[in-house]
Amino acid sequence: MEFKLEEPPINIGADISVKSFEMIEQEIQNFPKVKNFTPDQVEVISRLIHTSTCFDEVLNNIYFSNDAINKVKNLLLSKAKIIVDVNMIKVGLSQFYLDTYQNEVVCYINEPFTYEDAKNNKTTRSYAAVVQAIKKHKNEPMVLACGNAPTYIYAAINTLIKEKVDLKNVALLLFPVGFVNVVESKAYGRKFCDFFDVAGIIMQGRFGSSTMTVATLHAIFKLIKDYDGTQKYNGK
Repeated sequence: MEFKLEEPPINIGADISVKSFEMIEQEIQNFPKVKNFTPDQVEVISRLIHTSTCFDEVLNNIYFSNDAINKVKNLLLSKAKIIVDVNMIKVGLSQFYLDTYQNEVVCYINEPFTYEDAKNNKTTRSYAAVVQAIKKHKNEPMVLACGNAPTYIYAAINTLIKEKVDLKNVALLLFPVGFVNVVESKAYGRKFCDFFDVAGIIMQGRFGSSTMTVATLHAIFKLIKDYDGTQKYNGK
């Protein structure tokens, strides 16, 4: 019996990407729930499916607050700080988009003061890091992006309220994955977004990941780029 060497049927990166999204666009029509979403929301959903291959999980668990995508677009176009829970998100984000729209990514997870605060206050480092980040940037637009640590969500929401941050300048992208605190933290995030009319995109339940957080930001950056990044986006 002979083992034959094979090559990939498609071997060019750009071609692979195009083919992937063509397959997603075709297959997603088999899921009636897709009709419940706007075209911009479907763009985000397609990116999430692209990074996870999970149609049902994404479509059944994704939550968009009122006008969330347009609000996030406006924040990014206003040079919002992107405050993340882990460096994995920071590393994964496109430098082209960050440079084009002048969005600084802030992650204090490995800072000495974070270790000290976490130890003194008996919290996770993710909790301590986002508290410090919000306090430092509370007068600037901010997109709070979480893909790993649910304690980040509690810290972010509680600090936003305690520091009396203008919530029109805030968006939450919440995608932590796991078991402990995960479902509850996302439910807290949704309750916060609904109560205060804050922009939020949340992958409810246990499902999620840092890569899905990155995919969401990339989808929204692409929507900005495809519109016209030279002026403030107003949904028109």
